[in-house]
Amino acid sequence: MLGSGSRGVSAVELASQLIAHCGDLGELSRSEAHRLLAVRGVGPAKAARVAAAFHLMRRAQAEPERRRVSCSGDIAAVAAPLLHGCPRERVVVVICDSRGSVIRRSLVSEGGSDHAAAPVRDIVTTVLVSGGAAFGLAHNHPGGSLDASAADLDATARLHEAAEAVGLRFLDHVIVTDNAWRRVALPPAVARRQPYV
Repeated sequence: MLGSGSRGVSAVELASQLIAHCGDLGELSRSEAHRLLAVRGVGPAKAARVAAAFHLMRRAQAEPERRRVSCSGDIAAVAAPLLHGCPRERVVVVICDSRGSVIRRSLVSEGGSDHAAAPVRDIVTTVLVSGGAAFGLAHNHPGGSLDASAADLDATARLHEAAEAVGLRFLDHVIVTDNAWRRVALPPAVARRQPYV
């Protein structure tokens, strides 16, 4: 990726400087190319190669495997590769067939560092177009908090209502951080009617 390094600096030394500039390897892996240009000896081509390599690594980890969703943790596990390490909030829908097998997962929204919209119409349309019978939603909190916001609670209730209106099963909504996940709870009356697949 770094070729032979740059004038007077080996590729290994340049890699060490990139890691030091970003703080650690994890942060380097999440850095966009323009941030890497601040390191002496890293031009646009090297910065783009490094950022692209880490992007490809995340995409490879995100390749979906055919699995069954039977609990909230399964939704978090299927969505996590698209959410981990992202500096902005993302919303991912996990689409399942009637038996709970994952058909696909899809990034439906990306926002700022502390908010991303959960577009109910787009989510339901994505599930229907994919031939899904059930779906779960996951979004990340880049800051690491697992607490649901008022908007998270509202989106959960609206998605449940929209799913019922068109004959889909809304499985769950989870918040994912790099180290953990948590359910966004439905109101008790709704939750009692909501068994898993």
